[in-house]
Amino acid sequence: MNTRNLIPTALAVVLLPWSLAQAASLGDVAGSLGGLGNLSSVSSSSSGNVAGLLEYCAKNNYLNADAATQVKDKLLGKLPGNTTTSDSGYKDGAKGILTGSDGKSLDLSGSGIKEKVTKQVCDKVLSQGKSLL
Repeated sequence: MNTRNLIPTALAVVLLPWSLAQAASLGDVAGSLGGLGNLSSVSSSSSGNVAGLLEYCAKNNYLNADAATQVKDKLLGKLPGNTTTSDSGYKDGAKGILTGSDGKSLDLSGSGIKEKVTKQVCDKVLSQGKSLL
């Protein structure tokens, strides 16, 4: 086997259990590897975090930018002060960090399976944002 192929394979084997443990510890956000659809319990703990996540999802092309920005702007309009600079939930969300109501965080940045899960989480966050309006 070529060394160039061996390193990514070894990394995948080493990191897979950690990735699965992360998903399980966050309320099985990703569901099973085959399903990737069990996201019914995913929700953010604050409107500021939802707004930040919508910015992240739009900026990274997980959501339609116009739709996400409309909801984000309306949410920001309902929040006190300058949320974009003062709210830690918003700042975390804008970096792709979802903070759940249980206090646990999920970093949505990444690729591969995580990218597929991120798309689904972004869709769920958009629905949650609309319900907060």
